[in-house]
Amino acid sequence: MAEAAREVTGNMNDEIKAFVDDLRNTHGENLVSVILFGSAAVGDFVARRSDYNILVALKKIRPEDLRNAHACIREWRRMGHPIPVYFTVSELQNAADVFPIEFHQMSVARKVLFGPDVLSDLKITDTFLRLQTEYELRSKLIKLRRQYIRASISVEGLTSLMADSFPSFVALFRAVLIIKGVEPPTRKREIVAVIANELGIDGVPFEKIYNIRKNNFTGKLDEISANELFAEYMEQIENVIDAVDAIEKK
Repeated sequence: MAEAAREVTGNMNDEIKAFVDDLRNTHGENLVSVILFGSAAVGDFVARRSDYNILVALKKIRPEDLRNAHACIREWRRMGHPIPVYFTVSELQNAADVFPIEFHQMSVARKVLFGPDVLSDLKITDTFLRLQTEYELRSKLIKLRRQYIRASISVEGLTSLMADSFPSFVALFRAVLIIKGVEPPTRKREIVAVIANELGIDGVPFEKIYNIRKNNFTGKLDEISANELFAEYMEQIENVIDAVDAIEKK
């Protein structure tokens, strides 16, 4: 965690610093903490593909608090970043068991940008982790199939679809490892290697898509090979879902 924090600090860009200043000016004393979480917090960030995921913790959240944030959020969105997640400090403890995947990720991959680390004492239970993981995997697979219909006509469309969808599946693979009692790595490449080994599935499609996302793919994809890679990608995702479904039935 400390190593990740140093890496993010060294690469902290002016956009994030300016955004934190805007949040401080907007929310004043109501602002408790601002936390960066996800790939950017562990040095797994890919320019123009990864997001800066921000958690904003306030003492209280009223409609006017959100309305006042419109200007700074609009500027943040203009730069291509997602809208931050807003929680009150008290909600963080109460919501941890409802969103176990997200809070597991926050607990191991975060960098405090302002205020105290409000996630340091987070109590996460795994009661609903398997159910949420299977639900999210199936939902994202359905979405991926729908997106493929449009993307399948071009190599560029297919590679973008695979590269852009990859992180959300890897986040869920991390949850699968937790369910199986395996301590998951924090970086995407290691996660897909471990999930392939633990479940006995083919990790090669994931490795190829990881390299495509990182612009390190050395092969050449034409329309046929790109569609074949997508088919392999989807098949392995289905294998992960089958493995999660089987956990409940043991």
